[in-house]
Amino acid sequence: MARRTITVHHVRAVLRGAERVGVDTVPLLQAAQIPPLLLGDDRARVTAAQFARLFRELYRATDDEFLGLGSSPSRPGTFAMMCHAALGCRDLGAAMERGVTFYGLFPGGPDLAVTRTRDGVVLTVRNDLDQDFFLAECLVVVWHRLCSWLIGRRIVLRWADFGHPPPPHKDEYELLFGCPVRFGAARTGTGFDAHWLAAPLVRDEDALAAMLRRAPFDLLSRRDYGTTVAEQVRRALAVALRTSPRLPSLGEIAARLAVSPATLRRRLARESTSYRQLKDAVRRDAAIAGLAEGNEPIAHLAARLGFSEDTAFHRAFRRWTGTTPGAYRAADGSGQQS
Repeated sequence: MARRTITVHHVRAVLRGAERVGVDTVPLLQAAQIPPLLLGDDRARVTAAQFARLFRELYRATDDEFLGLGSSPSRPGTFAMMCHAALGCRDLGAAMERGVTFYGLFPGGPDLAVTRTRDGVVLTVRNDLDQDFFLAECLVVVWHRLCSWLIGRRIVLRWADFGHPPPPHKDEYELLFGCPVRFGAARTGTGFDAHWLAAPLVRDEDALAAMLRRAPFDLLSRRDYGTTVAEQVRRALAVALRTSPRLPSLGEIAARLAVSPATLRRRLARESTSYRQLKDAVRRDAAIAGLAEGNEPIAHLAARLGFSEDTAFHRAFRRWTGTTPGAYRAADGSGQQS
């Protein structure tokens, strides 16, 4: 199943720190098989695999776990030592407090805070040099995923606030965090119920070593938690596309979810989407993955995704991304173009 693709806005943002310290980012993009010309189109997207490769290239080039996006570098191994320090705690609350204390020992790093309120727990992050707000957003995601990993259960977030104006890709944030999202808030952070703090840690040193081999991108990667109707519909469509170019109709999906088509439409509308938008997103992500990661001829890919003509696929792809399918071929030019 094709994973969700990633907006070019995040690609630009993650490059900003390396650019600030004078690293030539073009070779890094090429090593990640991301054509540099894609950065000029606001509608462009890359695969999760391409973004992960870029992350690793930036990590090596900057020698900084914050990729040059913080006011001071974070030496490689810092995150791992924080995790080891937190692993010996009795519960999640103590682990979070130890983690915040650990990062507080390093001047110039992001300002992290965990605060108990009458309504629950608030985790806030501040990084004044992060002009794209990417590092602060990543830290919120990583801490949420790390805490969930430590206790072996997904912590349900009540809200996520961001202290910056809504970006062009603002509609993706609720899918990423699985909760109501607000922009232009007084701080960047998220909240959850206080009972999670008493949850015992269930991971050991071996599990931590395995997790760290895939960190941080494994923690940043989107998980399909199935917590919204849109996610359930999207998953059903993505699974169906693996075996047939014909995607289930809205009525067929509604029957699988044991609701009427009208009810399904209303529920998707409440989540600011529609069956058609989700179907387009599934095909778009599968198309980008097929073009970027494989050598499948474009004509074969178009047919596999349910397009009866190449021209229809080209029109759809340009509508989705602003460019042609050929531009998404691997940067080394090894892909088939016809």
